[in-house]
Amino acid sequence: MRKTLTATAVVGAVLAGSAACGTAEQLSAGQKLDHAFEQLGKKKTLSFQLDLDTDVTSLKALDAKSDPAPGEEIPDEAAELMSDATITVTVQSKKPLDESGEKDLVGMAMKISNPEGDLAEYRMIDDYIYVRADVDTIGKMMGSPLPAAEDLPPQAQSFKSVLEGKWVKFSAKKMEEVVAEGQEDQGGPAPAPSLDAKTQKKLVGALRTVVAREVSFKTADSENGTEHITATAPFRTLITELLDEIRPLTKDLPPGMELPTDKDLKDAPDTKVTADFTLKNDELTEVNVDLAALAEDAKVKKFGLIVRMSDGTKPTAPAGATELDLQELMEGFFAGPAMDDSEWDESDYADPDFPEDEF
Repeated sequence: MRKTLTATAVVGAVLAGSAACGTAEQLSAGQKLDHAFEQLGKKKTLSFQLDLDTDVTSLKALDAKSDPAPGEEIPDEAAELMSDATITVTVQSKKPLDESGEKDLVGMAMKISNPEGDLAEYRMIDDYIYVRADVDTIGKMMGSPLPAAEDLPPQAQSFKSVLEGKWVKFSAKKMEEVVAEGQEDQGGPAPAPSLDAKTQKKLVGALRTVVAREVSFKTADSENGTEHITATAPFRTLITELLDEIRPLTKDLPPGMELPTDKDLKDAPDTKVTADFTLKNDELTEVNVDLAALAEDAKVKKFGLIVRMSDGTKPTAPAGATELDLQELMEGFFAGPAMDDSEWDESDYADPDFPEDEF
C-alpha cells in the first residue's frame, strides 16, 4: 500500500512534467501540452482538485499485498475516507504563478471533503492562518474519537472552538516564533533543504531528456473543443533512467536528499503507466493517471489519480474566527501543574521484590 501510493506520487509528477517533451514524431502533441501548461503559469489565481480514483476493496487489496504487521492493517474507515475524499487547493499571487516566489503569494486555501460535506479546511490570508475541521466525523472515520469540548482541562480551553468545528485563526509570524523557540530548545535543526535556480534547471533538463526518450504521446480526436492527449511510459525504466540522469547532480542537491539505488527499484513493476491530459479550447482542464498496472497481482478494480484545474476563486478570510494564542495553547497542553516534594512519594514506586543488585 505504502509503496504503491509512493509510486502514485512519483509517476504522476513525472508524467505531468512531461508536457513540454516528446520525440520529433510527437512534437505536435508535446507542443500543445507545453502551451497549455504555459497558460496555467500566466494565471494569478488557480485551483487544483485532486481525487484518488479507487474504492475501499482496491485499497484493502493493495494494503494486504504489502503484508502489514498484525494490527497495522488499514482500517475500513480510513480506506473509505481515502476513496471518497477530494482535496481542493487554491493559490493566489500578486504576479503570474510561473514568476511567483513564496513572498508573492497573498492567499492560499485547501479543503478536504467527502460526499457528506467538508471535513477540514485551511486558509492563509496575508499574515493569518485560518483552520476548521469536523473533528467528530474525522475521529470516527479514523477510529480515534477526540475528547468532547466540555472534557478539556481548564488550561486548554482555547482549543474548545477547534473541537466544536468553528473557524479559528492564528498569526503565521507568531507560529514561526513558537516553532523557532522549540528548535532552539532542542539545539536547532539544520536549515530546510532548498534547490538553487541553476540546479533546478539542470533537473528539468534531465527530466526532459529521459521523457523525450521513453515517453510516447498520442492525440485523440477532438470533439466540441475538447481534446485528449495521452502520455505512456514503462514505470521502472522511466524512473531508473531519470535517476541515472540526476545522480551526477547529487553534489548540487541539499544535504540529506538521498536518491534510491537501482537495487531499491529492482522490484518496481515495469508495466506501462498512462496519463490522459484533457484540453478544453487549448486549456488544460484535467489530468487522469491510470496506476492500476502498478498494483501487479493485487486484486484491484481501479486505481488512479485525477487532477482537475480551474480558475478558482479568490481565498477570503472567514468571518467570526476565534483567535488562538499559540504560546498559551502549547503551555496548556504540555505544561502540567508542578509537583512539590510533599506530593512526590517514592514509596508509591517501591517494590521489595525488585532485584536491585541485578539492575
